[in-house]
Amino acid sequence: MGVTPSQIAPLPDDYAQLLEALKDRVRQAQAAARRTVNTELIGLYWSIGRDILTRQEAQGWGAGVVRRLAEDLRAEFPGMKGFSLRNLQYMRTMAEAWGSGANVPQAVAQLPWGHIRTILDKAETPEQRHWYAAAAAEYGWSRNVLLNMMMNRSMERTGTAPSNFTRQLAHPDSELAQQAAKDPYVFEFLDLSGEVAERDLEQALTDRIVETLQELGPGFAFVGRQVHFEVGGDDFYVDLLFFHVEQLRYVVIELKTGKFKPEHIGQLQFYVALVDDRLRREAHAPTVGILVCGSRNEHTVRYALNQADAPMAVSTFTYATLPAAERAALPSEDDLTAALAWTPDAETAEEP
Repeated sequence: MGVTPSQIAPLPDDYAQLLEALKDRVRQAQAAARRTVNTELIGLYWSIGRDILTRQEAQGWGAGVVRRLAEDLRAEFPGMKGFSLRNLQYMRTMAEAWGSGANVPQAVAQLPWGHIRTILDKAETPEQRHWYAAAAAEYGWSRNVLLNMMMNRSMERTGTAPSNFTRQLAHPDSELAQQAAKDPYVFEFLDLSGEVAERDLEQALTDRIVETLQELGPGFAFVGRQVHFEVGGDDFYVDLLFFHVEQLRYVVIELKTGKFKPEHIGQLQFYVALVDDRLRREAHAPTVGILVCGSRNEHTVRYALNQADAPMAVSTFTYATLPAAERAALPSEDDLTAALAWTPDAETAEEP
């Protein structure tokens, strides 16, 4: 006879807490095991690619030799995926792209094979390869997020917005703040066209907050929309308020769908001062403001920023649709929000 629940002795008071702790420990061990397997796999691929590259350069190996090598490896290890001709070519390209030293670069070694192939396919320069590999490893980007970042040229837009950070913030805090400001912001995921009102743009960004946070960049956490402050009986509302969890600072974002005007700086400076006074804690870095506008005159922006007393940047935005082929290659909303569970077999599956 089976044991019914009523026949089980009463559980200790701390049983639920112990069970949750053990579950977390098992999950951490599983994640650590996957990372170890991945590191070993990428190390193997690196060594194979390095050997192929060395012999091609020294002995003039052709495609036929590499094809035979793929066939022989698959025959010897029939249960191990990843030894297709195409994968061997990627291994060789990886060794060439990141240098054919004895050890895999640290950032590359932390990435799943699918991420590495994506970077090799999409990166146009060594700088892009290094930047996207390091960012994907540091922030744990899924392959779809990595692809989206590369298609939207995140590296080229990061830290490029005109600002007064170097005047208002001490080094290296000014450099950190600058890296939080992109130019332009690409809001094509909103599926908007033509002119829109500021409140409509604001609403669309908060409705699609997952994609908005992704576009802002790693570290941003959403605090609120139309955040209310009362000052001596007067009401004020900050368009969008974020907290940067890595830099430990509030980031005030004001949206202007039209062209930049100098008076926009005064409004943003006021909001930055409010957040700094009402919300900032002693451990926090100074609050910064980012004005996101439809267009700007660079000279006007520089004059306005030079007169501002708060750390601010002025960026532009676009929601122009990407070309059809590139748009089709971008991940869907479900892809972006789903947690992707990586396994070695999934990443090393051979191409048809």
